[in-house]
This record gives sequence, structure tokens and C-alpha cells, in this order.
Amino acid sequence: MASKKQQKLELTWIGKGEEPTLEPRILIENPEYSYGDSDSDNMLIHGDNLLALKALEQDYAGKVKCIYIDPPYNTGTAFEVYDDGLEHSIWLGLMNQRLKLLRNLLSEDGLLWISIDDNESAYLQVLCDTIFGRKNFIACLPTIMNLKGNQDQFGFAGTHEYTLVYAKDKEKCNLNKFPIDEEEMEKWDEDEIGYFKKGATLRATGAESTRYDRIKMFYPILEKNGNIETVTNSEFENLYNNDKKEFNDTFLTELKSKYEALGYNIILPKVDSENYGRWRWGFSDENRHRMTYDVIPVYTKNGISLYKKQRPELGELPSKKPKTIFYKPEYSSGNGTGQIKKLFGKNNFPYPKPEDLIRDIIHLSTNVNDLILDSFLGSGTTSAVAQKMGRKFIGIEMGEHAYTHCFPRQKMVTDGEDQGGITEAVNWQGGGGFKFYELAPSLLNKDQYDNWVISKEYNANMLAAAMAKQEGFSYSPNTDNYWKQGFSSEQDFIYTTTQFVTVELLDQLHDQLQEGDSLLICAKKFQPECANRFGNISLKKIPQMLLGKCEFAKDDYSLNIINLPQEDDINETEEDLENE
Repeated sequence: MASKKQQKLELTWIGKGEEPTLEPRILIENPEYSYGDSDSDNMLIHGDNLLALKALEQDYAGKVKCIYIDPPYNTGTAFEVYDDGLEHSIWLGLMNQRLKLLRNLLSEDGLLWISIDDNESAYLQVLCDTIFGRKNFIACLPTIMNLKGNQDQFGFAGTHEYTLVYAKDKEKCNLNKFPIDEEEMEKWDEDEIGYFKKGATLRATGAESTRYDRIKMFYPILEKNGNIETVTNSEFENLYNNDKKEFNDTFLTELKSKYEALGYNIILPKVDSENYGRWRWGFSDENRHRMTYDVIPVYTKNGISLYKKQRPELGELPSKKPKTIFYKPEYSSGNGTGQIKKLFGKNNFPYPKPEDLIRDIIHLSTNVNDLILDSFLGSGTTSAVAQKMGRKFIGIEMGEHAYTHCFPRQKMVTDGEDQGGITEAVNWQGGGGFKFYELAPSLLNKDQYDNWVISKEYNANMLAAAMAKQEGFSYSPNTDNYWKQGFSSEQDFIYTTTQFVTVELLDQLHDQLQEGDSLLICAKKFQPECANRFGNISLKKIPQMLLGKCEFAKDDYSLNIINLPQEDDINETEEDLENE
């Protein structure tokens, strides 16, 4: 009997498993946009964020304490026509390789935070489960961005997005807590239901507050030893004579005498000494029960007044532990928009996240000097907040926003000219700095004869750095030995040269190697006699040594799907569906 093939639960999409191997590019500093402290480790990177993450992988794997990303929530705007399966495949292909690289960059105790909406949240959580492991899922936090609600949405007025939180290793990570405002906590008492404070008076006030305005809201309330009760249903029915359309105050007097003899205080809603008012709550079984736990009696020289217990609303009660509904008034999307307008004089960036939200994420995830990464930097909120909070940051933005928003915003933060957002709350005075990097062009491209050649944009130093990265060496030119351009261990070195390597040169290099040393030489050409001349020297020819290792000459992985249907095919599919 044939055994059944082992199956597993997995998410699949068009192009899954066909992702190309990425070229590990180098980063080139652009001094024109670097600013402030020249020794700063802070980085702004302009370039495709997938290639930029790959460029960071060798040097920053396991070093990032907190990653926050606000990726595009769906890809519908990227196409004039698309079907649902194609849309989700494009989006999942966009995220899959990025999340794998982001996980590699996280420290063992690091945390990943992702802002997302309903369009892709379910897909994203399954994808993150696959990459991070379900055991490292921490929370899917409804994050209130519009407490009033978006009235343009179908069926329900949308108030929230989601914030997904994953750990690299849940057993090793630690979430900080919020500080509690002790003065604010002192305003609240606690009963068996939860926290409360004295709210509005139970007696109705203002317009239509007499007993004749709402006859079913007038009745005696009884108090004994701090406990609240009401009269019975039959007694309530006898308070008002429907046939005569008048209150039976004779019966009310009898009730007062009855319950006073039983030791009760009788509380009635009086407007003044001559006139009765009404309560805010009608006489129902639900409200009668509510009286027993949700009313506060206040004793004065003039009698007893009743007040409703005010229960805390969403976000009102401070807590050390972050709540599973992520809310503060400052998280409002309008607050983020206002911060951009204050910085740039107009709202020229869609849906920016408010600094207060990012501040809390960074506070919960990190401590001073920890490293923060945002690979969808957008308007630069994450890097701005990180610098104000004394954290190190890496921000990646592929669009023109790197120049129009991220750079000027970070410059204002450095100069102490950004007075908005969290500046006052954290007492930011300016300081620090950042370096601005461009993603290097592809190392190889094709010439007019369709042959792979080294890009003409690479000078000798760039080529040496690129080859070191390609071969897994740390690029670190030695000032005493020109051929020691990088190392993979204390005795394993790399040397890249564009000159013709001769036997004489090889002999000279061999004489300089110490016992136990090894050297990899990457050259465009070398004498045949050089091959295998020394056991501790390897020679490889560029560009041939690179071919097939990764995908070259591609600069845009923003829509990373293999073999997508052509536009004509998509149109045909939609027409077929319309004709069914």
C-alpha cells in the first residue's frame, strides 16, 4: 500500500518559488545629502528597498532591534486593470522576499511591527506565520486611526487599521511598558466591574427634565447602607394614573412612609422644593439592575444625591502594559497629516503615520542607542522619531520622497528646527546627524554584443567593494598591504584587480602571505600558468565568476512577480466574466 504524501498548510500565489536570487549591491555615500555629525551611524538610503535590504544583510544581519514598516496596503493603483488573484499575488510577491530579509536583519530579541489594513491583513499574517513561525506571533492590534469613522466605507464606518507584531524569537524578546500617570490614576476608583469615577448626576437636567416630560422616568429610588434599590414594578405602575393623566402623589406619600419605616432613605428627582424632575434612566429591569452597581450615592447636609459611575472609554485609562486595542487620540491619521503640513507647508504626502504612534512602537521595542529600521520610509516619520528618541536608524525610500521629504525632515530634526510631533514631549533640542547613501548600479550589464561586462560606472574601489560583497568578504582595505582589500577570517583575504595578473605578480603576493594565510584573486585576465600555481592562492575571472550567481541589471523589484499575464489576457478574462 502506497504511503500518502506528507502535506502541510501553506499560502501560495502566482510566482511563488520562482523569485530570482538578488544581487548584493554596495551602498555609495552621497555627501551632498549627508548632514550633521560625520561619525554618525544613522543611514538614509535611496534605492529599491528589496535591493537595499540585500545590501544591508551582510553587515547588519542580527543587529536591528526594531523594524517598523508601513508597506503599500494593496497594489490596485499600480494597474489600470487587474483581477483579485493577480492583485494578491503581486502584493504577496512584493512582501515575501522583503520579510525574509527583514527577519535576517532582526536581532534575536528584536521585534517587527507592520501597519496594514483589511485588504491584506489576513494574507500578511499567514505569510508572517510562515516566515517567523506562529510561535513568534505576538499580536494583531486594531489601531484606531479615525475614532469618528470613515463615512465613505461600505456598510461600516472604518475606524482602524491593524498593527501586526512578530518576534524573531519570542522567548528572547522583551516589551517595555508605558509609564503610568499616577495623578491621572488617582481620579479613578475600582469596583467589582472595573474602574470608574463620578460622572453626571442621575437626575436629568436642562430641557424636558420635569416628570411631566418623561412620565416613565419618575420613581423613588431607595438607599440603605450605601446600597441602591428601587420600588417594585406594581408600585411603579401605581405612581401614575393613566385614566386621569396625572401623578398619584397620595400613593407616593404612602410609599415614602412604608420604606422609611423599613429603614430606607427615599430619593426623588426634585428640581426644587416645589417641583419634581425625572431620572435619566427609565424604569426597566435592565436599569433597575444597573442601579445596584452603577450609581454613586453622595451624602450632603441637604440629603442624598445620585451620580452615574463613569466608566473609562477607549484609551482613557492609563496602563503600564500596552492594550490589545492600540489607541490614543494622538494616533489620529489627521494628526499625521497635520505634522506634515507643519513641516512642509502643505499636505503633500498621503496617509502619513503620526509621530506619536511611532514613538510608542519604538518605546515598547527598544532602548536608547538601539537600531531601528524602516524599509518603506515614506515621509521619514520613523527616522525622525528615532533620532529624537536617541535611537540609531536606517531608513530606505526608493522614490523621490528620499530627497523631497526624508532628507529635509531629518535635517530639520538635526538642526532642532522641527518643533512639531513628539519634539516637546521628549525635549528634543537637535543634534546628531546622518549619512545619505545611494544604491550602487548593477555590477554587470550587457554590451552591444549581448555579453555580460563590468559596468563602466564602477571605479577600482567600487569594484573591489562589490566583489568582496559578492564573495562574502568584509570590505576593509589595508593601508599597509594594497592586496588585502577584505577578509572573511583573520587569515583569509580577497584582492580584486583590473590589471593583467602575471606569474611574477603571483610570486610577489605569495611571498607576502604568512603561514596559514589564503588569498582569493578576482581579475579580468591572468596568465594560464597562474592557475593552481599555489595551493593557498585561488584565481577567478570576472565577470565569468559571477554569472549565474544572481540576477544582474535589474533595479526595480517593486512588483516582483514572475510570468504575469499580459494586459490583453487580463482584459479578455474580465470580458469573459462580464459575459457569464
